[in-house]
Parts: sequence; C-alpha cells; structure tokens
Amino acid sequence: MTQPQDEAVARTAADAPGPEAEQAVAEQAETETDQAVTEQTETKQAGTEQPAVRPGARHRAPEDDEAEPAFPSAGPAGNDTGPLDLADPAVLHSALEALLFVADGPLQLTQLAVAVQRPAAEVAQALAEITAELDRRQAGWQLRPAATGFRLYTRDRFAPVVEAFLLDGQRTKLSQAALETLAVVAYRQPVTRARISAIRGVNVDGVVRTLLARELITEVGSDPETGGGLYRTTSTFLEKMGISSVDELPSLAPLLPELDTLDLEEL
Repeated sequence: MTQPQDEAVARTAADAPGPEAEQAVAEQAETETDQAVTEQTETKQAGTEQPAVRPGARHRAPEDDEAEPAFPSAGPAGNDTGPLDLADPAVLHSALEALLFVADGPLQLTQLAVAVQRPAAEVAQALAEITAELDRRQAGWQLRPAATGFRLYTRDRFAPVVEAFLLDGQRTKLSQAALETLAVVAYRQPVTRARISAIRGVNVDGVVRTLLARELITEVGSDPETGGGLYRTTSTFLEKMGISSVDELPSLAPLLPELDTLDLEEL
C-alpha cells in the first residue's frame, strides 16, 4: 500500500464514530422520521377533521339530524302504547269517547276541554263530529246534549234488546255488596247515598243503580240539609222478602255485640 493510501485509511479510521456515537445518530434519525410522519398525517386530516365523539355517545348519521316529531309514533298498528297526540282529530275523538264512556253523568264542555288540554271550540267541533259519525253508522249508542253537558245514551231503536237484557238480569242473585247496601237502606230508610257509603266504607253508586234498576229501592225526595237524594225500599222489596211492612224485618239487636265486650276506644 502506498503512503497516500495509508494516510487516507488512517484518517478514515480516526474519523469513524465509536459505538456511543452511532447509537446517538440512530436515535436522532428515528426521532426525525417520527416527526415527519406526524406532520404528513396532520396535513392529510386538515379540513376533514371530525368532531371528537364522547365515549359511549351514539353516532348520528346525516339523516339523524332531521328534527324529531314532538309526539313520537305510538308504534305499529294495533299497538296502543306511547304518548298521545291530542292535536290529531282521530286521537282527540277517541279520548273524548273514553271520557264520556266512564262518566257517571253528563260532562260539561269545559270539563272535557280541561281533561284533553285542548281549546273549547276544538272540543265542541270534535263532539259534533262524533255525534254525526255515530248517527251515520247507527251505532248502538248516541251522543246527546243533556241539561248540564254531554252524555252517551243507548239508541232508542235498541230499547227492546236492552230492556230484555236488564229484565233477564233481574232474575240473577244479588251480590254481597248489593245485599249489604239493601240492608242499610231497609234499616235506616230514608237514607242518602252518602250515608250508605259512610256506613259501608265504600262507594255504592254502582250498587244503588243496580237496586234501582231492580225496583228494590226508590228515591223519595232529597235531604233538607245536604240536598242528597233519599232512598227507601219498595213494595217489590216487601214482596221478595215475604213481609207486608218494614216493621216485620228481624231485629238487629241479637246480631249486635254486647256493650261490655266493646273496646272503649271503639265507642
């Protein structure tokens, strides 16, 4: 080897980095590569970055951005669950029919409007449409204005069928509730419906209607203090009992507990 070549090899050997220098150079190159990749990725995402989604949040498709209805649908046909849209005339008609069906007496226009939370004029229009629809198809009941409001009545043409059904029902036995109510009327007559309810501790409206329909009791005026109707037994009751007067009813004294057996707190 010539002298110039020897000197070049010597300079190259002297300038060559050691193991520590090579490791530092490799780490620096790796860092620079990572930075370059990061910058390229951010550049590609610029202008198309999507808002961050919270963990567990539902992803909304573009069509989900449309406004949802104020009252969700009640579901498939035949499914009557879900919120009611009383602004829908059909739903309003059904709601009014349900209220009129369960009412014991006539309902005023204002009562119905408050119940369905709709304007009185709109409710009046709906009642007129219900009346027309029932008349058009000759339904078994009809909606008629009463003295103090509106009420459902059975249609006159079906009176024979209804009468036959009710008369047939009179041959059935009285329920325990009807017997208890009839006993209260028999022993406390004349008595108001409120007093009967107080004695029995339950509402007796339905039972009183049954006894009236069977002509076992009748209304005989009103109480001067409360204005409530007074009820007493009828001749039909005496006939069924086989007696000629209520004075012949058995005494209740033997059925009452002895006074000395009652707790003072109960007196």
